[in-house]
Amino acid sequence: MQKITPFLWFDNNAEEAIAFYTSIFKDASAGNLHRMPDGKIITGTFQLHGQDFMVLNGGPMFKFTPAISFFVNCATQEEVDELWEKLLAGGGSEERCGWLKDKFGLSWQIIPEALGRLMGDKDPIKAKRVMDAMLTMNKIDSRKLQEAYDGE
Repeated sequence: MQKITPFLWFDNNAEEAIAFYTSIFKDASAGNLHRMPDGKIITGTFQLHGQDFMVLNGGPMFKFTPAISFFVNCATQEEVDELWEKLLAGGGSEERCGWLKDKFGLSWQIIPEALGRLMGDKDPIKAKRVMDAMLTMNKIDSRKLQEAYDGE
């Protein structure tokens, strides 16, 4: 059992959110849905890549902010591109430096593993070029990061 589980408060669309997120990630599944007498869910669970999440249809009192986001470490640029497109579908918005908000207002960081590797280089000049390149991007482009690293 997972000790700490993110708990997401939705207005009245938690079931739609579960379907959305589990359709995007390859290793994903919906869990238990606890329904009210009218058939709407009050709470539910889902899992993405082994990470458990809980949801609540709690009403309009609280909204998501970028102060909490989900960081997705992507092995390839193709994975970045795929997740970026799918998470933006239906009304999401791009943010700077690999961040986006999905149609529910939840913030995600879709980051290629190359970013951490290249920014962590022992050569501070190369690392700074990578950082400077990243700061100009919305969706992170691994090829452009590598070009910056190489001084091209």
